[in-house]
Amino acid sequence: MKKLAWLLTLMSATALAGTGDVLHLYNWSGSLSQKILDDFQRQCACRVVQDFYGDNEEMLAKLASGARGYDMVFPSSFVIQAMAKQHLLLPLDHGKLPNLRNVAPAYLNQSYDPGNTYTVPTVLSLTSVGYNVEALKKRGVDAGSWAVIFDPAVLAKVKGKVTVLDSSREVFAAALMYLGIDPNTRNLADYDKAAAVIRKARPYWATFSNASYLKELAVGNIWVSLGYSTEFFQAQEDARAAKRKFSIGNVPQREGNELGVDTMAILKSARRPDLALQFMNFMLEGRNAAQLTNLNGATNPVSTATAFFRPDLKANPVINPAPATVRQWTVLRELEPKERRYLTRLWTRVKVGS
Repeated sequence: MKKLAWLLTLMSATALAGTGDVLHLYNWSGSLSQKILDDFQRQCACRVVQDFYGDNEEMLAKLASGARGYDMVFPSSFVIQAMAKQHLLLPLDHGKLPNLRNVAPAYLNQSYDPGNTYTVPTVLSLTSVGYNVEALKKRGVDAGSWAVIFDPAVLAKVKGKVTVLDSSREVFAAALMYLGIDPNTRNLADYDKAAAVIRKARPYWATFSNASYLKELAVGNIWVSLGYSTEFFQAQEDARAAKRKFSIGNVPQREGNELGVDTMAILKSARRPDLALQFMNFMLEGRNAAQLTNLNGATNPVSTATAFFRPDLKANPVINPAPATVRQWTVLRELEPKERRYLTRLWTRVKVGS
């Protein structure tokens, strides 16, 4: 991965090397195709140089240590308030973002950034269920409910073939939705109820996995996973490319889902906020935004992107959801320290089976 990141950085740095204007991005590895970068560089008559990070914590640590030289960053929703409190972000000039009108209203003015003061959404991922279509059909199991993860009567049909994320917040949020409780609840007793559900389901799960579930689904070792929709998209692609005798499905759950949002933001220390605004506006144009979905299977907040999706993705209920479905999706708030400590204790006990 480091070699790939270095190669992409080199390609970005050498393209249009004769131009003097440079936009510096601090970005998720592999999230932008070279075509997107080339198209923007031609439009702005500038160069784009990227540096990469693997998670939000790595990005925050580097910026907090005083790193300079970046214009734009792509933070997930749950770290934006912390970045704003640390005065790391520059308020956006909406007058220079005419394509902001292309973003569907459902994805704007969220609690993590009221009024989109600092960010615009760019890549959406649904914490949901990915599954082996043929294996579940044969056993009469419905993946459209969180029961496939938490109901022992359903799990008995797929015992040992189920994985869940190794993430307390993600698993507890899903359990709360299964119970019909707001995953952003502030009532600690609700977490106790969710823990009871998780304890009953735990014996039926094969493992907790943040990385291997994509491969395990794609080769058929696992039939059901609680994970991220973009990972399930990759498992679908891998199974298809390998000509497996099964297919990988991904559907939203009736009780609701957590929506993860990656955004575009400009750093307060940016040397070229003008180029950063140009890039934001470029990525909010339908044809350009669609390239992200076609590349990684992300749900797209830009309503004008749908026309440019791959034909098979237009029918995908996660990638191209109905408005009524979107209303069932929740962006998780940042936990208070007391809540985080309580959840950590519950999670530890759940994982060891106590």
